[in-house]
Amino acid sequence: MSDVLRANAHESARDEAIRSFLRANPDFLREDAELLSALGLRADAANVVEFGPAAISKVARAHRQETTVRRQLETVAEANFAAQSQTHEAVIELLEARNHADLAARLNRLAEARFDLAAAVIALEGPERVPAGWRALAEGQADLTLGRNKAARLGVLPTALGLFGDRAPQIGSLALIRLSLFSPERVGLLAFASADEAAFQPDMGHQLIDFLARVVERTAERWPIP
Repeated sequence: MSDVLRANAHESARDEAIRSFLRANPDFLREDAELLSALGLRADAANVVEFGPAAISKVARAHRQETTVRRQLETVAEANFAAQSQTHEAVIELLEARNHADLAARLNRLAEARFDLAAAVIALEGPERVPAGWRALAEGQADLTLGRNKAARLGVLPTALGLFGDRAPQIGSLALIRLSLFSPERVGLLAFASADEAAFQPDMGHQLIDFLARVVERTAERWPIP
């Protein structure tokens, strides 16, 4: 169970304990004038606790806050669901690639059409032959770009703009994922680019991009490089 779920469970249990106590001891609240005043409540002549203006205002404010938070959570959930759906559809298209060049072309089209990005490229370290449609990297360039042994890097990355050739001036931010391809193993990069500098940021999660990277690896290995 996550920390958030544990905290919510703890708060629910605490609130239920308070409600149970008040139900079992109704006079506790009615006889405590100071507590009633602090809560914005009052006891009428019939010995019934009524809501005063302060309590009504507090309840209304809490309701508005709850509604706002719920709407925000619903918006985030809808966005996550849409992103996952788009990713799954993209996987199907990538799996239909006919060769390395077609894989790279499909990936770039998907980045533009499905994810509203500027471009996507697959890059592979040399000096051995690099598949058609892929970018060539010097040996060790993946470590220099990502950081040694790091799996991913997101943000404004000027040193990696060369991956996108003449489109580099239009690129604001990047998402780079390390690739491990073929046998013997060769290191590569999967790179997504956005025109928006804020689209990819260092503190963002990149699980869906990682997932696409694994699909690219498995698909590319269908066709050995001569």
